[in-house]
Amino acid sequence: MTAQFTPAGTLTAEDLGTIHLIGVGGVGMSGLARLFLTRGLPVSGSELREWPSLAGLRALGGTIHMSHEATNLDGVDTVVYSSAIPQDHLEMQEARRRGLRVLHRSEALAAAMTGRRTVAVAGTHGKTTTTSMVTMVLQQAGTDPSFVIGGEISEVGSGAHHGTGEYFVVEADESDRSFLIYRPYVSIITNIEADHLNTYGDLANLEATFAEFARLTDPDGFIITCADDPGGRRLAETLRADGRRVHTYGEAPDADLRLSEMASSAQGVRYLAAIDGRSLGEFRLPVPGRHMGLNSASSVLAAYLLGLPLEAAEAALAAFPGVRRRFERKGVADDVLVYDEYAYHPTSMTLALQTLREVAGDGRLIVVFQPYRLYRTRDLQAEIAEALAIADELVLLEVFGPGELRQPGEGSAALVEAVSLPAESKVFVDSWEAAPAEVARRARPGDVVVTMGAPPISLMGDQLLDALLARADGAAAGGVTTPGGVSGGSAAIGGTVPGAPQGSGTAAGASAVGGAPDGAAPAVG
Repeated sequence: MTAQFTPAGTLTAEDLGTIHLIGVGGVGMSGLARLFLTRGLPVSGSELREWPSLAGLRALGGTIHMSHEATNLDGVDTVVYSSAIPQDHLEMQEARRRGLRVLHRSEALAAAMTGRRTVAVAGTHGKTTTTSMVTMVLQQAGTDPSFVIGGEISEVGSGAHHGTGEYFVVEADESDRSFLIYRPYVSIITNIEADHLNTYGDLANLEATFAEFARLTDPDGFIITCADDPGGRRLAETLRADGRRVHTYGEAPDADLRLSEMASSAQGVRYLAAIDGRSLGEFRLPVPGRHMGLNSASSVLAAYLLGLPLEAAEAALAAFPGVRRRFERKGVADDVLVYDEYAYHPTSMTLALQTLREVAGDGRLIVVFQPYRLYRTRDLQAEIAEALAIADELVLLEVFGPGELRQPGEGSAALVEAVSLPAESKVFVDSWEAAPAEVARRARPGDVVVTMGAPPISLMGDQLLDALLARADGAAAGGVTTPGGVSGGSAAIGGTVPGAPQGSGTAAGASAVGGAPDGAAPAVG
């Protein structure tokens, strides 16, 4: 697949002329649009729904078309698409008919990196959080890096910035092999685990591709990976056999950056760091979870190798606000705390839910989960079910699988039966509209609720808070607080879910449901 991509350094951002992005509302594509706009380049984009990111793009001078039309390409030189956009999309076909330059998102991003020292963060889990941490450390050190992140740094409200400094920090996506076009000065691989097997087939091929990515690192630069991760250790061994220097971090005794006395609580995580037996001091994060500590350690090691002051790393991490959709606190209603979390792979789900269990304390943990992709839900059903069993209560939505066809026995109706929770503690709802009321029916004061999984579920947090507030208002007024027509147990509740897959052979208890009005828009980018 990589043969179709243009290698980094071939184009500059200025070579692209007037740029049009198909599906500009998604996090990745809107970030790229923001980067080009702040660089002074003319940008347009097309969407089918009003995403929160679009107002900011308009404010920067971007032209947003709320339709997909051939005329959207008038005056355009370069059309940019993501892997979520099919090749037969109307605007893709029109771009080729007109002979316009058509670039994958990664190619356009590579053009923006030309002339900068790229710090590329890859890995199965933790990419967005780690990229954000590295960015904030470089900012604190006064380097004013450019960056494009697959999420928005909380309190900053953006996942992209055109800086004046020499560094360009990028989240490198392995899902479609497009990260192989980058030429990093620093490559960070957080971990490697079986995922995106629809692209790679097996873990061995995935690991070989990560090794190929690491080999693209500048010989004068730095390769960083985690000594605590089995995939990271195998990567280091492979590269060292090739004669490449690999720098590692973790609690493992042989890690180059050795972490010790790591402690995590609901208030955050702290650890001591040392290199070659020399203490680098204590580092603290205001977000909990050992995995967060490991992610942050990669940014400490990067700062050390780049010769940046470690005081900058210490200060940046101590003030780290988190990333939207990564352990994001949405609010409290009726003494129920609501979080949002992007995790959809069983390993990242387990880490997030174990951390949320710490936060819940004596309260219960209620998980509202929307699986992401049918192939992943099918191939990893047992592992996903095991992770979900960490919850006290489970509300399960239909799989979000834009462009996928559901076969007999596939989908969330099958998954909910595999989760080893009592029947009264789990429910499959194939109605988006019914889910907030179902959560309000189950949640008690002191509980923690998390919306988790595919992109659309991020839209539900505010609806859950509204439902909980309505419950509290109803109780204060002496009204009925338990919604009628919603059954407990593992029964299905009818209706539609945005972006759920369509196809024949609907699983028992579920209905074949249509996509969201804008199809795969949440996943674009």
